[in-house]
Amino acid sequence: MQKGVFIATKKDGTVYYRASITYKKKHISLGGFQTKHDAALAYHEANRLINTPALTINHHYDESPLPFEKWVVLLNYRDNGIYFSTPIYARNKFFDYYLSPSLVLKFDIDDLFYYSSHKIMQRGGHLFVADYGMQVNILSRYGIRSFAVAGKDYLFLNGDDTDFRHENLQIVNHYQGVSEVTYHGKKKYRARINVPGYFIIGHYSSEIDAAIAYNKAIDILRKNGVKKNYTPNYIEGLSPAIYAEIYSHLKISEKIINYRL
Repeated sequence: MQKGVFIATKKDGTVYYRASITYKKKHISLGGFQTKHDAALAYHEANRLINTPALTINHHYDESPLPFEKWVVLLNYRDNGIYFSTPIYARNKFFDYYLSPSLVLKFDIDDLFYYSSHKIMQRGGHLFVADYGMQVNILSRYGIRSFAVAGKDYLFLNGDDTDFRHENLQIVNHYQGVSEVTYHGKKKYRARINVPGYFIIGHYSSEIDAAIAYNKAIDILRKNGVKKNYTPNYIEGLSPAIYAEIYSHLKISEKIINYRL
């Protein structure tokens, strides 16, 4: 067997070949391959990469025998001396997370520990990680709701929707069903709910009032027989007594109160 190539067997008995390389006293897996020739090519490519300082992430090519993710991992370890199993390349004061050669996300250094152990995946336009067996949208780390709308509920201040550094994100609407509006010439918070068809619950002086009004509308609709699976707003920092007091005094649209299936 060639250097850096090892024979392996899948659970169904299929034979395949694994490639790995030892660099800076660390044993790094390069992946599994159908043939020992492909595994050997991956090993030699990895060896060339770590021993050629002029090679960068931009030098990766489609026909490379080394998967792009491993290319990033090796370059980061070579240049920065820190090994991450996820495709992270550390920069000054931030890091890049490479989903592909053309899709690169930026994060603050404060998020480095989390994303070094949580692989980002993309599905249906959403970016998420697997955390304790659940799919967690990465927006939730910023207090942004999973199905919040960019440009409406939150903003990328520099216009770059791949830049997830904290300074670049501004939350406009923190709660489900709540948006800031101008109502009769004054700043208000509108709460509305889909029953189906959007119904305005009311206009309120504070964002928290509007969020609690949304929850109250959910309770009323459920009592009226609506079976839709609504997600109520979680209001952080309010005691149950204060929440109950606000809840009891909030006025709700008669259309919601009188709604029947």
